[in-house]
Amino acid sequence: MFSTYLKSPFPSDAFDEEYQAALRSEKSAHGEIGKARTKPGSMAALVVSYYGSPEFKGTASSTQSTYRGICEKIRNDHGERIVRELRRQHIVAILGKMSATPAAANNYLRMLRILVRHAVNIEWITRDPTLKVKGYSNKTDGFHTWTESEIGQFERYFPIGTRPRLAMALMLYTGQRRGDAVALGWQHVTGQRISVVQSKTKTRLAIKMHASLIEALAMAPKGSDTFLLTSFGKPYSPAGFGNWFREQCDAAGLPQCSSHGLRKAAARRLAEAGNGANHIAAVTGHLTLKEVERYTRAADQEKMADAAVDTMPERSDRQTKNSQQNEIVGKIDA
Repeated sequence: MFSTYLKSPFPSDAFDEEYQAALRSEKSAHGEIGKARTKPGSMAALVVSYYGSPEFKGTASSTQSTYRGICEKIRNDHGERIVRELRRQHIVAILGKMSATPAAANNYLRMLRILVRHAVNIEWITRDPTLKVKGYSNKTDGFHTWTESEIGQFERYFPIGTRPRLAMALMLYTGQRRGDAVALGWQHVTGQRISVVQSKTKTRLAIKMHASLIEALAMAPKGSDTFLLTSFGKPYSPAGFGNWFREQCDAAGLPQCSSHGLRKAAARRLAEAGNGANHIAAVTGHLTLKEVERYTRAADQEKMADAAVDTMPERSDRQTKNSQQNEIVGKIDA
């Protein structure tokens, strides 16, 4: 069994770097992470098998990272369980113990479904014990969407030239996911456009840079592959950036805010400015209009309703009266 001691505090950039180095060392020693310590037919063995499958390898690197995090928790919690012995009641019991964290429980269930489908595909089992198992109802809007007052508060706390302000500008004025924002650098800028190839969907975007983004980038470091660098002078990992930015939000007195919410705020701003779903998707890179709709629910309802009402025609009798008045004015002028 491979083991190592991580010296850096969690969460931190240094911890992320040590952890990734440890994973690389284990993979080098065993060929595949965890392979040397798995029991045949177990959940741990199923996780290892899934890592080598076309289904897993065919997903984007950001998705692989997310899946690995949940898979490793499943392996840690239930690695010794024999897959063919899993029953529906076992899945229900596992979820029942996670009632305090319903969102995490739903993610856990989705990953279990993927693993079980893989087990069926490789003929370890013939039936799916997750079939018809229901997760927790999720009626939240997800991560909090930044309001204009919160954006202003953050900007006042972190002026132009600071790393947190640059991070906010990159996300707010490109509307990208944190994993794509941290990968951006001067090589992606041509004139007043910034190019993005989204890691999750491989969507290619060329986005006109907002004046506020140009202003922030004027203070960005030169000679590096990315605009955003850790205190060690290295690019951020998406998770490391998320942890760091979370701390900056706390420092600015915005514990409810996060990097995730800035992408939603960008979509909200575009919606409030009167842009349709297609125009918003041209910036954010969403592949379906349904996804755009989900991100723009936080748009200012009152502001948009006022604009919509102002486009309505007046009542017919008032239109007739106005027409008669205009006719009288016309005769007087004549």
